[in-house]
Amino acid sequence: MNDLSPHPATSPLAHEVERRRTFAIISHPDAGKTTLTEKLLLFGGAIQLAGQVKAKADRRNTRSDWMSIERERGISVVTSVMTFEHGGLVFNLLDTPGHEDFSEDTYRTLTAVDSAVMVIDAAKGIEARTRKLFEVCRLRDIPIITFINKMDREGRDPFELLDEIEKTLALATVPMTWPIGRGRDFAGTYDFAARHVRLVDRDEDAVPMAADDVAGIARIAPRLDAAATAEELSLVQEACGDFNLRAFREGHLTPVFFGSAIKNFGVGDLLKGLGDHAPAPRDQAASSRVVHATEDRLSAFVFKIQANMDPNHRDRIAFARLCSGKLTRGMRVKLMRTGKSMSLNAPQFFFAQDRALAEEAYAGDVVGIPNHGALRIGDTLTENEDITFLGVPSFAPEILRRVRLPDAMKAKKLKDALQDLAEEGVVQSFRPRDGSPALVGVVGALQLDVLQNRLEAEYGLEIRFEPSEFALARWISAENRADLDKFVAANAFSIADDLDGDPVFMAKSAFDLRYRGEQAPAIRFADIKDVKRG
Repeated sequence: MNDLSPHPATSPLAHEVERRRTFAIISHPDAGKTTLTEKLLLFGGAIQLAGQVKAKADRRNTRSDWMSIERERGISVVTSVMTFEHGGLVFNLLDTPGHEDFSEDTYRTLTAVDSAVMVIDAAKGIEARTRKLFEVCRLRDIPIITFINKMDREGRDPFELLDEIEKTLALATVPMTWPIGRGRDFAGTYDFAARHVRLVDRDEDAVPMAADDVAGIARIAPRLDAAATAEELSLVQEACGDFNLRAFREGHLTPVFFGSAIKNFGVGDLLKGLGDHAPAPRDQAASSRVVHATEDRLSAFVFKIQANMDPNHRDRIAFARLCSGKLTRGMRVKLMRTGKSMSLNAPQFFFAQDRALAEEAYAGDVVGIPNHGALRIGDTLTENEDITFLGVPSFAPEILRRVRLPDAMKAKKLKDALQDLAEEGVVQSFRPRDGSPALVGVVGALQLDVLQNRLEAEYGLEIRFEPSEFALARWISAENRADLDKFVAANAFSIADDLDGDPVFMAKSAFDLRYRGEQAPAIRFADIKDVKRG
């Protein structure tokens, strides 16, 4: 067997890869994503008491929301990575930003997962943010497990929620569990495959029961109409059909679980569903071939950069998804973008801010690689094979602002800080060629708040934003270099360089952009830029 061949399923490497489940949690803000994350970690043994991550100041850093602005506003604006073991499996949970202003960060995160959990508020159903994130998952063929949350509160009829999922997302649904009662009368859930009931107040002890057992339902939920509940369970079982693993893996079907994350109910069933049905690390398409997860040689790509997670150390961590092979601490790998070799002396596993050295890791794992600016989003790491994974796009910003410094003596420090934060993907930074102050571009206004917060807290820089005369930014290119140079020279006061030194045209309006395009037909104006992983 050559070292490009996948290992047989019985090999130690293949066994370790098969144990991995790498998934993201997607939802609309306030659907309960952060609470569900905490309870999944509770089941995984990563925390001892539900709620202690909020109650104890000395354990605050075990929360996935670690930035001060997140704690103040009760939202997630960065992606956290948490690794834990449960039931003989290794789970890599990527907690995505819940706010729409951070859609780019979420998109990058979804390039690094093999499945996703979609959290839906039982009272609100499918919301705008959920729909957008689902479409990204569909583009990447990511299978989705659905968790309908807050069943202990008054909400919509479960049949109505399933119908909305099917019609809005064009996704077949198969309930794996079904709520017994709603709101104040929510007593538990029925598991169709296991043929048992879990009760809210006795989640650990499943009660064997047939779906049509009227007497049994009357015993466990005396406040409900037992006959009507049994009839509903039988109807669901007959109407919704059986779970089809292939349809789920292909993205055509979603298994649905019901529960209440705040009550820590239904989370165990969801975790078991992830273990039983979510795919192990999948093959990854590269520029020249398909990379199999169980190949000998290591390959990985960087999907996120995060600096200063530990305020006591000005650290810089690159989050890398391993695509194939095995990582061993101290091994040397090739950084495809530069062609240089680098040593992985201190790769790390994460539980939010808590860290542990990763002595070894396998395809599907997400590791943090400390570095001093050598790694960027989209970079490919290999064991000397010249391959590049598909690109992670950058999107044209929707808001442009000038950054002003009251203290001009700190201009160099600001330049370096914006470079750091642009490499992380916090904002896009543009350097006007006419020497005027830096421009930053963001998708939404909250990103400006985060930028201002971090510049002050981490770099000691007080800045203010001023309106820009420009409204749009577009990357420019041309088949003929002379055409590009001519356009740049003619529009010198509207040209800036992005983080990679690529030219960007700054337009004052949509009309201005159309006019310049008509005047220079040889120039291509792009609102998406592909970042090559190599």
